[in-house]
Amino acid sequence: MAPPPLSLSLHCRKPVMLVSLSELSLKLLLILVFFNTFGLSQNLVEYLPGFPGKLPFKLETGYIGVGENEEVQLFYYFVESQSSPEDDPLMLWHTGGPGCNCLSGIADNIGPLIVDFANSNGSLPTLMLNKYAWTKVVNIIFIDQPVGAGFSYAKTSKAYYSSDTLAAALNYEFLRKWLINHPTYIENPLYIGGESYSGIIVPLVVNEVYNGIEARNKPLLNMKGYVLGHPLTDRYIDNNGRIPYCHRMGLLSDRLYQSAKENCRGNYINIDSKNVLCLSDLERINQCLAKINMDQILEPWCKPSWKAKRDVLSWKNPSHDRENPTNYLQSIVAPLTKCRFALYIHFHRWANKKSVQKALHIREGTITEWVRCNLTIRDGTSGPDGTMPYIQNVQSTVNHHQDFIRKSCRALISSGDHDMIIPHTSTEKWIESLRLPILSDWRPWFVDSQIAGYATTYRHGDYELTYATVKGAGHIAPRYLPKECLAMISRWFEQSSL
Repeated sequence: MAPPPLSLSLHCRKPVMLVSLSELSLKLLLILVFFNTFGLSQNLVEYLPGFPGKLPFKLETGYIGVGENEEVQLFYYFVESQSSPEDDPLMLWHTGGPGCNCLSGIADNIGPLIVDFANSNGSLPTLMLNKYAWTKVVNIIFIDQPVGAGFSYAKTSKAYYSSDTLAAALNYEFLRKWLINHPTYIENPLYIGGESYSGIIVPLVVNEVYNGIEARNKPLLNMKGYVLGHPLTDRYIDNNGRIPYCHRMGLLSDRLYQSAKENCRGNYINIDSKNVLCLSDLERINQCLAKINMDQILEPWCKPSWKAKRDVLSWKNPSHDRENPTNYLQSIVAPLTKCRFALYIHFHRWANKKSVQKALHIREGTITEWVRCNLTIRDGTSGPDGTMPYIQNVQSTVNHHQDFIRKSCRALISSGDHDMIIPHTSTEKWIESLRLPILSDWRPWFVDSQIAGYATTYRHGDYELTYATVKGAGHIAPRYLPKECLAMISRWFEQSSL
């Protein structure tokens, strides 16, 4: 359900018109009434446990109430651009999952901080600056969404019920309210961004934004485009493309792949239970891929101390299956330092420290335990506290991308070419289905005179889509090759060739 139009527009950079005292008093009254209507809080964070000294960037945290009676309280982190915040783009960033919090985006991905493994002990991780943070060139609002992810919460158990479409509508409402409370950013170029499962959510939010602009909802958003990394876009195309990708990468023999392709008729998802030959081939394929690290196929697969079902044919991101149970967090981290998911253990310890939550201005009693990914949301099951499941009610957003072609819009889609979770070949398949005219065909792009990946640019009217691979990167690319990814996003925002 779309939120009602907001009736207030604040444009601080426009010339101020003279008004009568009574008109000014009325406007001030309306502002006070409006800000008292929706629940919001915002706090500057200057110090964080684990980081030495004062933060050299502007970090703001807070809550904004959305939905019916504002029972949903969405938590956010806002990091101001370290370049030219008054002119740089503003981007609302979504993490995947669904149900994964955005802390990994801030301290393990595109944000200003990273964990200093060399100087972190078992109790409180040490944080250091990320030299290749995207916040060097863009203002970013990181949002814990949907409700129940990270530090976001609901005031009633019923309000925890959510879905792809409802979450997108609430995220749009959040954005409008955030901008009204931060009027200096209303005229900044606006982008909606996200990674992984956000390939479902971001196009829905972008659609909400364009619909709001057409309806003249206030404030008028300066929408310019969207950014997606490793996006789940079409559940069938993305999942079904894993086996062809694995064959292409040398993980499956020609003989086995051709047999499966013929016996399964190219469909590895919707399998006839009576098709014995297909099932036999898929069983052999699963045996071949069982210990491949799906996040980055060249990195070691680290078996956790608890068993997690692995099935390359289903949409179950194995990194999410490795969510850390509390008892495991008491074990020794040292043997896992070569495994990237050991970072999640540090996050869990850090985010559950009372000193950290106090520094972030987390409302006491709103969550029982911070988890990296809320499995109640991701798996669509009722939680132990009676919270309602999340309904994944959108199977594909390809039609939304098709609709955006008629807009004045820029899009950047990127993929790590060693990501098996969302294979770059699957992403290329649905992009090709848009049948866009090619402006600049498949070409290398460079960082430090080395090939950083390959790119293709499409254009139709005022719509332009740049697709880029990041050579050697896994899921998610900035986590593996941050320097290259900062170069990619910086050049794209500057509207120069990658």
